[in-house]
Amino acid sequence: MPNLREIFGQFDVRADYLAGISYGSGHINDTYCVTVDQAGRKNLRYIFQRINKRVFKNPAALMENIGRVTRHSLERLREEDHPEAHRRTLTCIPALTGKPYAVDANDDYWRVYPFIEGATGHDEIKTNEQAFQAARAFGNFQKLAAGLGGGRLHETIPDFHDTPKRLDALRKAVEADAFNRAAGVKAEIDFALARASDCARITGLIATGEIPERVTHNDTKLNNVLLDDVTAEGVCVIDLDTTMPGSALYDFGDMVRTAATSHREDSTDTGNLEVRLDRFEALVRGYLDSTRSFLTPAELDHLAFSGKLLTLECGIRFLTDHLQGDIYFKTKHPTHNLDRCRNQFTFVAAIERNLSGMEAMVASHSCQMA
Repeated sequence: MPNLREIFGQFDVRADYLAGISYGSGHINDTYCVTVDQAGRKNLRYIFQRINKRVFKNPAALMENIGRVTRHSLERLREEDHPEAHRRTLTCIPALTGKPYAVDANDDYWRVYPFIEGATGHDEIKTNEQAFQAARAFGNFQKLAAGLGGGRLHETIPDFHDTPKRLDALRKAVEADAFNRAAGVKAEIDFALARASDCARITGLIATGEIPERVTHNDTKLNNVLLDDVTAEGVCVIDLDTTMPGSALYDFGDMVRTAATSHREDSTDTGNLEVRLDRFEALVRGYLDSTRSFLTPAELDHLAFSGKLLTLECGIRFLTDHLQGDIYFKTKHPTHNLDRCRNQFTFVAAIERNLSGMEAMVASHSCQMA
């Protein structure tokens, strides 16, 4: 355990430290829950996080992004007179220096948020209602971030969703074949290369201005949304480390990839893997409920396709890592990344079989909201 009392003293919490414990199930940053006595109100809670510098090379820029987006979101909520403004967005507690982070004696970067009470993150979507609420919450996150001033956000992970560059990395890994694995995955390599034009579609539309660049979350899993413990409503989007410039389609597509599949990402039983169309429709309804005021026709036209693209991109990344000797994703056995790749590519094929029906669902709900 780090010396949380000492780190606590670097932030403008204006309370007395009581205790701190490790908290949550995240795999990137180190998270702790700190309880305080704030002017006689005992056991108020705050979240303290140590930012992983191996993953995020520029923590100061990352925290500048988060500080700007959360302040802007809070201002928007206050303009709407929202009765739970501070519960609907994360709030950065400033350090005594005035910055949204503090640096300890080990040169580690820390941040602090008030604990959002009465809401919980869930690791797995079990109902269509949860899918609806998660999509609605991520849509609200984009809506609140719209109109952010002050210039473009930093790219915390450059080219994170640049799918053509991901495909180029795969080509280079195939050519190098450093671990003599390429011959055994020819079918998977051919599958990816046959969809090169798909890889370039969204980046091409952004480059021509047909699809706008927006402030996006870029990690839209259910466990990054807190659901109210009583109403099950999506309350607040968390884990904002990858918040940066992107396309709204990246956020929606990753929701489809993680929530609308009939099998988990690590499943090797892919023979009957299919698209959960009921789950996809719940995502569409929830997302459009929040974003109807600002999505462009071109974005609406590509919502269903975005699920295919983000799944394809993730499969390409797993395949590349397999060829490079499993240096990025954590693996439990020698073919773990290959199994993940095959799972993702099977889901891509399933989306292709259902794409016209998925596009019809989006069009139907788009008409209903017009």
